[in-house]
Amino acid sequence: MSATLAVKNRGLITVCLMIATLMQALDSTIANVALPYMQGSLSASYDEITWVLTSYVVMAAIMTAPVGWLAARFGRKNLFIVCLVGFTVTSMMCGIAQGLSEMVVDRLLQGAFGAALVPLSQATMMDIYPIEQRGVAMSIWGMGVMLGPILGPTLGGYLTDTWNWRYVFFVNLPFGIIAVLGLMVLMPGRKPQPIGGFDWLGFGVLSLGLSALQIALDRGQELDWLNSNFIIGSFIVAGLGMYLFLVHMATARQPFIPRRIFADRNFTAALLTMLLVGMVLLASSALLAPFLENLGNYPVATAGLVMAPRGFGTMCSMLVAGRLTNRVDPRKLMLLGYILLGYSLHMQEGWTPSVSQSYMMATITLQGTGLGFVFVPLQVVAYYTLEPALRTQAAALLALFRNVGSAVGISVTSALLDHMTIYEHANLMEYITPFSRPLQAGGAVSHYWNPGSPTGAAMLDSLVTTQARIIAYIDDYRFMLMCVIPAAFCVFLMRRPVLSAAPSEHGGAASAME
Repeated sequence: MSATLAVKNRGLITVCLMIATLMQALDSTIANVALPYMQGSLSASYDEITWVLTSYVVMAAIMTAPVGWLAARFGRKNLFIVCLVGFTVTSMMCGIAQGLSEMVVDRLLQGAFGAALVPLSQATMMDIYPIEQRGVAMSIWGMGVMLGPILGPTLGGYLTDTWNWRYVFFVNLPFGIIAVLGLMVLMPGRKPQPIGGFDWLGFGVLSLGLSALQIALDRGQELDWLNSNFIIGSFIVAGLGMYLFLVHMATARQPFIPRRIFADRNFTAALLTMLLVGMVLLASSALLAPFLENLGNYPVATAGLVMAPRGFGTMCSMLVAGRLTNRVDPRKLMLLGYILLGYSLHMQEGWTPSVSQSYMMATITLQGTGLGFVFVPLQVVAYYTLEPALRTQAAALLALFRNVGSAVGISVTSALLDHMTIYEHANLMEYITPFSRPLQAGGAVSHYWNPGSPTGAAMLDSLVTTQARIIAYIDDYRFMLMCVIPAAFCVFLMRRPVLSAAPSEHGGAASAME
């Protein structure tokens, strides 16, 4: 099997692949802002309407794992087109849903079809671009993956406010048609490979573990984590499912995730890196909006403008990294990305609501730049010594680890934010008593903030809560910085790709690719 497919119209194929990637990435977050409007239309409670998000995330996580086997069994092009058609059709079904049960079922189907789009598009990009151009290819592909979740809430809010929440799903129709027609005509096809029966036991226990973990992470904050028997039970089921899957994968004759894929040192290190970077990717973005709007009292439109440079920094650095990956050791570019990312998180530790907009925008631009310098070289290094036959499976695993990392990161930072707010509130209140010197000085301070009066006590409590929240945000940024440090050390576990030569000249890679 050749490492690179000879294709015509590579640019048009790339556009179609990017459309599919962006559709799936957008739909992971585009419905978030429309939930309150859906709640009324579908006659659902707040607890019930959140399943519109949970159902999609859970099914997408479950169905990401078997993408490699399905692509080998039925052919990548066939699977891609079926999934893209299914994703487009189920998007329309979501848009016309009349009840909550119907919507949840449609979102489950949408997640099932959409799970394959990102790994299949990435594997196809790796196949149609020669190794010396993969840095540029991954920078183009990565913009869709990373910008989709960032732009999703903004686009969802615009569509909901301008027309109706149903257009959040209808918007996929024209793009889906274009992508399907383009891939049917232009995408190179490969014959399905002879492959054994599907590993239903391995898939079943992995699905059990992933679904229980996703549900626990999604519902944990609302149900007070380990104070809820439901969350405790979900974590136990998740741990049991993951344990059984690992045992099964180590002992089964033909597990649906080939064991030899983990023998590749570059790819295994990339999986760990993707898990850790995923914990920072969406969590850092999710914390920005409430900080700006709730603590900084920024209008929604202004908050959106302040957050926009993060995506701009990501796009620019991806393009630059894509050009440099073939000329500079990709591991050095990744280290540069980690330094920028870590320094930006360190800068955020000094944020208060009084920080200037220019300083905030400079910080998050630096953060986006760091993410771009990490993401593009990582994709190149991860696949360098991997067999071409394993690329689809590898892309699915990278997507799975990124999604799990993002879910864990958002859940942990949200829980830490609330916990540390309560903890710091209690600590700060110890210093506020009727005997505190500022409250005995007379004047406006002792009058308005008199803890002996209901109004003064309420004002003091509000002030202390705000300060405690600011400190809690600092703790979150420090936690994310701690995630970046071990991810940076994974660089030293990776072999350096020799990207200027043909794959057959790479020694270890040659035997894998022939």
